[in-house]
Amino acid sequence: MHAALIQDALQDFELDQVKLTGEYYVNAFEKELQYLRSFEVDRLLSGFRETRGWAPKAEKYPGWENTEIRGHTLGHYMTALAQAYGCTKDPALLERLSYIVSELSQCQLDSGYLSAFPETLIDNIERKQPAWVPWYTMHKIIAGLIAVYHATQSQSAFDVVVRLGDWVESRTSRWTDELKATVLAVEYGGMNDCLYELYKISGNPKHLEAAHQFDELPLFEAIRQGKDVLAGKHANTTIPKFIGALNRYLALGESETFYLEAAKKFWDIVVCHHSYITGGNSEAEHFGEPDMLDRRRSDITCETCNSYNMLKLTRELYKLTKDRKYADFYEKTYINAILSSQHPETGMTMYFQPMATGYFKIYSSPFDHFWCCTGTGMESFTKLNDSIYYHKEDELYVTQFISSTLDWRQKQIKLTQRAGIPETDQVTLKIETEDRQAKIFKLHIRIPYWVRGDIQVRLNGEPVTVDMEDHQIVMNREWLDGDTLTLTLPMKVLVSRSPDNPYAVGFQYGPVVLSAALGTEDLSQAQTGIMVQVPTRRMQVKDFLIPTGMNPDEWLEGIKRHLVKVGQELVFKLRNTDEDERLSFTPHYKQHQERYGIYWGIVEVDSVEWKRHMEQSRMERIVNEATIDRVQVGNDQYELQHAIKGKETVAGAWDGQNGRKADPGGWFSYELKVIPGMENLLQVTFFQIIMTDLFIFMRMASCLPASGPPWNEDANS
Repeated sequence: MHAALIQDALQDFELDQVKLTGEYYVNAFEKELQYLRSFEVDRLLSGFRETRGWAPKAEKYPGWENTEIRGHTLGHYMTALAQAYGCTKDPALLERLSYIVSELSQCQLDSGYLSAFPETLIDNIERKQPAWVPWYTMHKIIAGLIAVYHATQSQSAFDVVVRLGDWVESRTSRWTDELKATVLAVEYGGMNDCLYELYKISGNPKHLEAAHQFDELPLFEAIRQGKDVLAGKHANTTIPKFIGALNRYLALGESETFYLEAAKKFWDIVVCHHSYITGGNSEAEHFGEPDMLDRRRSDITCETCNSYNMLKLTRELYKLTKDRKYADFYEKTYINAILSSQHPETGMTMYFQPMATGYFKIYSSPFDHFWCCTGTGMESFTKLNDSIYYHKEDELYVTQFISSTLDWRQKQIKLTQRAGIPETDQVTLKIETEDRQAKIFKLHIRIPYWVRGDIQVRLNGEPVTVDMEDHQIVMNREWLDGDTLTLTLPMKVLVSRSPDNPYAVGFQYGPVVLSAALGTEDLSQAQTGIMVQVPTRRMQVKDFLIPTGMNPDEWLEGIKRHLVKVGQELVFKLRNTDEDERLSFTPHYKQHQERYGIYWGIVEVDSVEWKRHMEQSRMERIVNEATIDRVQVGNDQYELQHAIKGKETVAGAWDGQNGRKADPGGWFSYELKVIPGMENLLQVTFFQIIMTDLFIFMRMASCLPASGPPWNEDANS
């Protein structure tokens, strides 16, 4: 059965076969192209030349590109540039790619090693000494070279990445089980994924063995059994592991169904128990306990890299299974997390996407930050067209409602989609044949989860009866040149409730999440991690609605009467609440200038929920105002920002908490800010277990003035 899955899987169209025509999407792609063209490539290559022992041709870019993670941006840049070339076939982009590969070929060491940082960083990982994710960066470089090869068939790119894969195999083949566990405890991106991809093009069994070294079988087995063991795990470390597990199945087939089952179960767990209304997940980059989402809403929820990686996993599962749930989630996350992450005027992208009400969006700068999400942003916005249509022999699948044209040149068919969703409920598909001859093929159109009401289908203006199978409209017929299909997909306002608080809700209209703008007062920023800006919220923000004349359940049950569209634009106003005159809800992906609220508490005055809500808000404000500095223990970039030192120490998750452990004889330390001349308090969460030896791990350390509030110590000993 599983072998048939691969054989029966849907196929991608080439990027140049699908052209976006919707104004918002065209602008998003063009802004990304402008950004890619503005780079000085030699500045991205300078670290690679230094590792080779040569003088750089230009100064390194600042930000993350001048730290231990340097080189990751060039990996993303190669992938994005290859995708942009695939879309446009622009010779200037091909010239850039050729130059980059030529330079990397010269920078590659005799051993095959190629990076912008010395191999000693990888040595540090093996010695349990702090280092900032060198294998993660290696994944970006390998993936970028493979993307260039796929887009251009460059023999030089193939040769370089094959030699680099040989080096990886040589290095990993020496791992003992203990050393492997030490290395895999540190974020390594999708090393298994890119090595399986390398094996597909090289056929070299060494590359297959190297990929196996990065597969975490105990994790895969636990998830495959349906055990949610994600609490405390770094989300953007974990998601790529399962992309790699799925790619193992795709590379090797039926014998590897274990990995397919693990990937599917992982997707179910993340989407059903760890994801917000936008499709995003995580808080402070980590998964929490399942279904504990409302209590983890903050200024640092929903790292954009996680959404990028969940979409990579989702589209491959959809191609294998054709299950609507994957296409539905893809749409949700594509619009509300990915499109939402780019500023339409500057083209810059976001790191975190706050789910707590009252915060605002913050975007990277072009050449100062170089966050991980800057790199995945480059990739996301050069492949906006890659998951709208799929095909299989004489079958065409329309899975997303985005204005675009499809050149199905294998069949001499052109399809033009005009999608009004969500501004209108209309979608039209016009079919043209190059030779003006009739074409027989089977058309599948997804029926999305958000449809509320009767779907109408018209062919050339006349109502037609269609088959509906597995949440799809299916039409198998002889299509004539000029045939036009018109769909009506009715939409209504929907409510999404938090699993841990059914009265903390978000709203959406059709596929689009709605948020309310809350003004531009004091849009000052703070810093977390290494050069990552986060929004502040120093003022009191009212993040709840009080229904008038009814209780919260009654108000939510009548949402179609209580959040109503006004005028021709997508603007929704409240009815029968204490905020009817103040708040307007609009598509969140277009919300870029103001503070906003996606989630709202629906409460009655003086109820238990209302009192708890007010007290939590008060304590959160007091604690935030009192904190001088804090470090997310076990989170690499935040630890580096606080000058971590140590030996015989590893980061990880224990008992659902993320932290750092010191083995017997080991230690670790940080530097935190203090207020000179007064007593300061250090708050630490730790476990201390005494057996024959002692080890300690800490989830978070915060420094507060002695006059600050008492802290609820969450410690066991």
